[in-house]
Amino acid sequence: MRLVLYDGTCGLCDKAVQWLLDHDVEGVLQYAPLQGETTAGLRGSHPAIPSDMDTMVFIEGDRVWVRSHAILTICSYLPTPWRWLGGLRIFPAWLTDPAYRLVSSTRYSVWGRADVCRLPEPEVAARFLP
Repeated sequence: MRLVLYDGTCGLCDKAVQWLLDHDVEGVLQYAPLQGETTAGLRGSHPAIPSDMDTMVFIEGDRVWVRSHAILTICSYLPTPWRWLGGLRIFPAWLTDPAYRLVSSTRYSVWGRADVCRLPEPEVAARFLP
């Protein structure tokens, strides 16, 4: 399982998921909102999943990545040239997370907020977990 956890009410997160759907041509990624049942069930076996909604999370097997390293790891599953961004994981999170936190702190004011998670299009609905 390669699972992207995202804030289902965040406009930026929605745009990011739509972008990933367009670029994940092999369809290897699955998605679930941080507010959903899937994430709630995973928190017991993956305590590294934060409870706050301002963090994108990527889970593969027993590994959990958060914030910038989640994004960079996700990129490593996309086609070139996006795959090359995965190589930036060599930098520690204390170097890469400040930029992530800056964007995260302004995401609602810049990209907006929805009251509920948007339903996926029928052709990709199977890749979304509750």
